[in-house]
Amino acid sequence: MKELSRVISAIEPSLTRQLFNEAKKYNDVIDFTLGDPDIQTPTGIKLAGCDAIISGKTRYSQNAGLLELRQVISRYCESKENLKYDPQTEIIVSVGAMEAVFLALSSMLNDGDEVIFPAPYYVNYKQMVEICHGVPVIVTDPNGVETLTCSIEAIRAAITDNTKLIILNTPSNPSGKIFSWDFIQGVADLAKEFDLYVITDEVYKCLVYDNAKRPKSIATLPGMKERTLYINSLSKEFCMTGWRIGYALGSPEIISAMTKLQENVAACAPLPSQYAAMEALRLDKDYSAKMAKIFAKRRNALVEEIQKSTKLKAIIPDATFYMMVNIKETGMNSVNFAYSLLKQTHVAVVPGITYGKVCNDYIRIAFTLDEEILREGVRRIVKYADSL
Repeated sequence: MKELSRVISAIEPSLTRQLFNEAKKYNDVIDFTLGDPDIQTPTGIKLAGCDAIISGKTRYSQNAGLLELRQVISRYCESKENLKYDPQTEIIVSVGAMEAVFLALSSMLNDGDEVIFPAPYYVNYKQMVEICHGVPVIVTDPNGVETLTCSIEAIRAAITDNTKLIILNTPSNPSGKIFSWDFIQGVADLAKEFDLYVITDEVYKCLVYDNAKRPKSIATLPGMKERTLYINSLSKEFCMTGWRIGYALGSPEIISAMTKLQENVAACAPLPSQYAAMEALRLDKDYSAKMAKIFAKRRNALVEEIQKSTKLKAIIPDATFYMMVNIKETGMNSVNFAYSLLKQTHVAVVPGITYGKVCNDYIRIAFTLDEEILREGVRRIVKYADSL
């Protein structure tokens, strides 16, 4: 038989998924691997989805999504981000934010085009760029290893004649850090200087613990809206991971290209989910207001337990429900630590190297579980680490 695609043959399941699958072998595991909150979708949103099903709204929509939903997204984005997008030509509804990124990369990249993103990075960026025949350029700043940050100078040094775009993810998965406004402005300056696109993935902006630190979008800067694709999702903001609804906002040229691809990839996002999304994004309700408070409380509990260790150090996040924990003092690399931890304590974490070589002295914990379960899991991690 003829061989499969060389590109897809080179793609491997992420260590996140590998540890998640390995954890399924244990009945009593405490699983900190996936960013899948234990909090239920708010009742009003669930009822809107159920009503859509009962009333027969279970067929196809336009490839770009229901116009009514795109209008809702337009109003929501204008209210939250002070950005105006035409629902007819500048918005597409996607099957989660991940599909929006994939459609965007497929629309924008030619063979050999380079895509820059700073480490640590969301693992699927690298693989999606490769699937789209692009070249991922992962930027590590030697001066930012201890703080898991990157500088504009390091990004500038990575730009070549083949660079097509830069991906930003702020707040960041996995670090929970928020890029400074100076950094975002610096990226904008580079994009304009070298005529680059920017994809800004802002799905965790809903989980910023100090609202004063909530970042403005790079798309709000002069000259950036037309060269920026803004991506968001309902998965984290409204605890709708399984509903698979995201959206992208950008220039008519890019949105038109993504919509053509959508016809050939998924046709459209699930219709009942689109109706649920309209309820979630209503401006007269704030379904997500309590989420940040819940996760802030969990973050503080996590820090409290980790600080009892003599060998672990937490990188305290400003947002998201992820925390990177430095394990360097254990003398183990992140993969060996994670697999040994799972085998001996039945606690699953993600090896930091998943997010770039700069993170091999770290593990990532997703604090998406009830506080008591969270504390018990971290106590096991601390006990294991301090025994090494």
